[in-house]
Amino acid sequence: MKENIIIKVENLTKQFGNFTAVDAISFNVKKGEIFGFLGANGAGKTTAIKMLIGLSKPTHGKGSVAGFDISTQAEEIKKNIGYMSQKFSLYNDLTVVENIRFFGGVYGLSRKRIKERTESILNELDLTSVAKKTVAGLPSGWKQRLAFAISMVHDPEIVFMDEPTGGVDPKVRRQFWETIYRVAEQGKTVFVTTHYMDEAEYCDRVSIMVDGRMDAYDTPINLKTKLNANSMDEVFLKLAR
Repeated sequence: MKENIIIKVENLTKQFGNFTAVDAISFNVKKGEIFGFLGANGAGKTTAIKMLIGLSKPTHGKGSVAGFDISTQAEEIKKNIGYMSQKFSLYNDLTVVENIRFFGGVYGLSRKRIKERTESILNELDLTSVAKKTVAGLPSGWKQRLAFAISMVHDPEIVFMDEPTGGVDPKVRRQFWETIYRVAEQGKTVFVTTHYMDEAEYCDRVSIMVDGRMDAYDTPINLKTKLNANSMDEVFLKLAR
């Protein structure tokens, strides 16, 4: 039986003048998978994700996301994905509920659907207790959950997250990954970039970028076995050398 591939990339390349930010990377992501896109800061992860979500056109290569071509069908891709950026981008002076309703409107949901999704998100992500609080006063962990909720307000097939746990403490990171697991259990595909190598252990499969190239692509356990490493930190150090 053929596996259901929801993201497919072949020789994807992005150049800025003489600089190659993403160098002919190829991979696929299965439906319902937690896929880790790993690498140090500056490795090319954000540039690659921008091409996948329709914000930047590739210089060479091809790819598809949710069945849509990344070069010619960017608007269709945007309708079928959720995106959580590196920087917190919600409205600090609005409450949790107001933010959800606002972005529901941005995504073109009906009033009835916005009400349904608001109730669903508050319950699923345990945000009910802070529903009427303004975002500015929330701890970083709650802000993260809200940003994640907003990225899913239109019930997309795929959620892209660019460094979602950057700058937060280990306890909050663990709690956030529990939320990611819950979403994946519902059949959603989660594509997450991170420079924390320990987070690779939480993914079904990972790729590791070094200087714009994809130097590894497999399950965490297989990569550790291949490189005779005890942790994903060791895997990365051996690749980086």
